Amino acid sequence: MEKKGHFVLIHGASHGAWCWYKVIPQLKSVGHKVTAMDMAGDGIHPKQVHEFKEKMDSDKAMDSQFLFHNGLDKPPTSACLGPNFMASKFYQLSPPEDLTLALTLVRHVGFFNDEESIKAVALTKEKYGTVPRVYIVCGKDNILKQDFQRWIVESSPPNEVKLIPDSDHMIMFSKPKELCSCLEEIAEKYT
Repeated sequence: MEKKGHFVLIHGASHGAWCWYKVIPQLKSVGHKVTAMDMAGDGIHPKQVHEFKEKMDSDKAMDSQFLFHNGLDKPPTSACLGPNFMASKFYQLSPPEDLTLALTLVRHVGFFNDEESIKAVALTKEKYGTVPRVYIVCGKDNILKQDFQRWIVESSPPNEVKLIPDSDHMIMFSKPKELCSCLEEIAEKYT
């Protein structure tokens, strides 16, 4: 029997395990084990960002709201992505029903601006070097532009880089079949 992979799918900011609903059945249908989880404070995880002291709209982020727990003279501590921002930056190539789903489920995302938090999640060989990593470039990502994606790859080189050219930031919605095909190739190579 062919050995299949175990995919642990992690969502991005403000989203939850729900955003993998198109990908999970495709991977399972070819025999992979799949785990999608909510990170604390996202999806249906019960923990929430409660203590909002002040909020401010930003023209640059369109209709997103930023919260400043430490005062307006300090960097924002969390944000709630606005519907226009999400439609134009995250979901511009995704089906409209997926944007609708996201707008009903997204939550505030906390920022980790302190030095201790940044150090704790830093990518190092000791922390993350034991698992093969593959970076999938989303070709039409309006959040992580091509230059920034190249910087990510150069700063923490993965084992391999793949490209899905006509995908937006939410690749699991805009190109789920292509993503699953790419993940299948990765599983075959690294399992």
